Amino acid sequence: MIQPDGFLFGTDNAKINIKKKLLNEFNLHTVIRLPNSVFSPYTSITTNILFFDRTGPTKETWFYRLDMPEGYKHFSKTKPMKLEHFEPVVEWWNNRRELSAGGFDKAKKFTVQQLTEGLGYNLDQCGYPHQEEEILEPLDLIQRYEEERASLNAEIDRVLAEITALLGGTAP
Repeated sequence: MIQPDGFLFGTDNAKINIKKKLLNEFNLHTVIRLPNSVFSPYTSITTNILFFDRTGPTKETWFYRLDMPEGYKHFSKTKPMKLEHFEPVVEWWNNRRELSAGGFDKAKKFTVQQLTEGLGYNLDQCGYPHQEEEILEPLDLIQRYEEERASLNAEIDRVLAEITALLGGTAP
């Protein structure tokens, strides 16, 4: 089943009840987190593939984050996701182990107790790391801008002096 991210972390009654039913009546064994823009240009919503069967209630669920392939910033109509981009999932699927990348979980197994009691039915695990944005006070922002501008101007002046010297001129 393909589901948007909102389903995984949603806390409204309908989403919680669906997740309870999914975990109690089915074996939700794997969630594959897909990179953004997989369904571009039709939607930019980040999506996930949920794998489940009717072998009994969920005991544990594996989460795996499929990262954007090298050389791609996003998928598009002219640069779509290809089957070969899914190869890391296939390799991991056949030899499941917990993985981390850059200090964040890339693949991890959670018990149903962790997902229900500890995480409150939050299935938003092994997601994509987001850089936190630092919000400065206006005067601090202006000061940082002026410092950065002075540093860049000094670097420009240094490079221009080197070029001028190479051309046999004198630096101004």
